[in-house]
Amino acid sequence: MIRRFTVLGALLLVCACVELLAGRGMSPAVAWDVLGGGGDPTERHIFFQLRLPRLLVALGAGACLGVAGLVLQSALRNPLAGPEVTGVTPGAVLGAVTATGLGLAGWESPLAVVVAACAGGCTGAALLWLLAGRGGGDPAQTAVHGVLVSAVLGGLTAMVLLVAPGELGSVVQWLVGTTEGRVWQHWHLLWPWALVWGAAAWLLAGPLTLLRCGDELASAAGLSTARARTAALLCAVALTAGAVAAVGALGFVGLLVPHVAVSVLGADLRVALPGAALTGAVVVCGADAAAQLVSRLLAVALDTTRLTVPVGALTTCIGAALLLIVVRRAPGQTF
Repeated sequence: MIRRFTVLGALLLVCACVELLAGRGMSPAVAWDVLGGGGDPTERHIFFQLRLPRLLVALGAGACLGVAGLVLQSALRNPLAGPEVTGVTPGAVLGAVTATGLGLAGWESPLAVVVAACAGGCTGAALLWLLAGRGGGDPAQTAVHGVLVSAVLGGLTAMVLLVAPGELGSVVQWLVGTTEGRVWQHWHLLWPWALVWGAAAWLLAGPLTLLRCGDELASAAGLSTARARTAALLCAVALTAGAVAAVGALGFVGLLVPHVAVSVLGADLRVALPGAALTGAVVVCGADAAAQLVSRLLAVALDTTRLTVPVGALTTCIGAALLLIVVRRAPGQTF
């Protein structure tokens, strides 16, 4: 087990180094020189005030989404559950877009964006809960209901953008998901939120393990399944809201990372939850590094400096393909 965590840590280190060196504005050689204490003031500003906080925000958002996905799948006993397909992420996006697009909140009060995103995430989860029923239903039916809820919330988000079209540039980051332009303010907002709710999720590892075994066994063991599931869903919504408020909607990260974490580290949530956080950080950091490399190649090929590939577009394309593999491998399993 220690060896597997060591491998994940090594992957994280590699992805972090690539992301720090791959960004635009200066060459990898110059970035390496700045990392060693050299460089002029402009280069040091780009590295320490733009690239470094961007890296940390990507790591924090990935960790939040990984833990949130594993908590949702455990609480609902559904391998197709995830922030993206249970209405949580679209609801959080709706809350953030509404708060920003209609002038209810701004970057002067970033906590207000998180609160709005959390309220929207709770709304999305509640809608799915009403449609699917408290029993949860089978995975395929829950996934269909989640798609319906996501479509409704996406339509409401589009209506908000129609009401406030002038704010499109400021809210598109939540629609696509990007780490572009993230600074220390975003990191200082994200890490306490992620730490508190991540610790709360880890404290729920025991109840979540019982819920994975089924409500009957959990009740026989003396667990209040309704309270445990409600607490777990609250943690998942809060973690998703924090990630969405920081980087927007990163498609399929929270859905697929838990499958990787459990397959690599086992079903013991005391181990799998930290593993999901580490795996999510690796995935988002690696995807962001790849997005920056692709952006640099496209900029050279098309002779433009304005083209950027958002990390959310990359995770969505790759995640959609991997989701098909997951569904085809276990089409009839509930967990």
